[in-house]
Amino acid sequence: MNAGSSPTPSGQSTSIGHESATPLEIIKPPADWFQNGFHRFLETYLKRHFHAIAFEQTELPPVIADAPDVPVIVYCNHPSWWDPLLAHFINRHLFKPRQLYAPIDAAALQKYKVFEKLGFFGVEMHSNRGAAAFLKTTAELFRRPATALWLTPEGRFADSRDHDAELMPGLAHLCTRTREALVVPLSLEYVFWEERLPECLFRFGECVALSEFPGRTKADWADDLATRLRDNQTLLAERVIARSSEPFHNLLRGKQGASGIYDWGRRLKSWMKLRRFDASHGDQFGSPSGG
Repeated sequence: MNAGSSPTPSGQSTSIGHESATPLEIIKPPADWFQNGFHRFLETYLKRHFHAIAFEQTELPPVIADAPDVPVIVYCNHPSWWDPLLAHFINRHLFKPRQLYAPIDAAALQKYKVFEKLGFFGVEMHSNRGAAAFLKTTAELFRRPATALWLTPEGRFADSRDHDAELMPGLAHLCTRTREALVVPLSLEYVFWEERLPECLFRFGECVALSEFPGRTKADWADDLATRLRDNQTLLAERVIARSSEPFHNLLRGKQGASGIYDWGRRLKSWMKLRRFDASHGDQFGSPSGG
């Protein structure tokens, strides 16, 4: 994407800022019944594939929770195929009642039509006219209450420690064209610690209100946004390398232990000693404490 790339289920990255494949009038808010059902499935699915999903306990400005009519732009690094599913999970737990919207490559959306029912909208690639269509689409979405726009401006899958790539220009362009919104950098890492399954760890960086910087140039926005994201990635990397769950707030506790015969033997041993069986290999990430 020009504004930032939104990953597709096929493993491709997309470009924001290209011609919208979906007319504005049919980008409808997802139906509650459908999204609720999707999230019931998603929670179960994520529990099968992650030991924990947790974020560092920094505090977002209260206005994000207290002013739902102010649009939020969340832009994050792009390490994995999992990113759009995690975006939906995070948005549901931490940005409710905001509705997630995210651009996705139009061709991929045709293959995975279900994403259209979850707030994703199609964009055509390699078109200057499409850049204008994207900006027009986001302007319409920002007129709706409780909107969160999610973007991945690296434009490709990239290692979490790779900070050299420039962010694609669409996000900065969007910031110059939007009068009022809160822009939040989000850093993601998928790491293996003590368990068979990985941890998904993320951290919010310093939020910026667009209304505080009227007249800022596109170049200045590009530098500022990149610095905020990369600094936040560095801070998250330090926490990951420390391998301690203490700074993190757990949103989801998934499967633990090695499973199979090995855990069956451990369970039997605990039963014979009249002890409660604990499948985990360490004391990291207890039960979630809410979100």
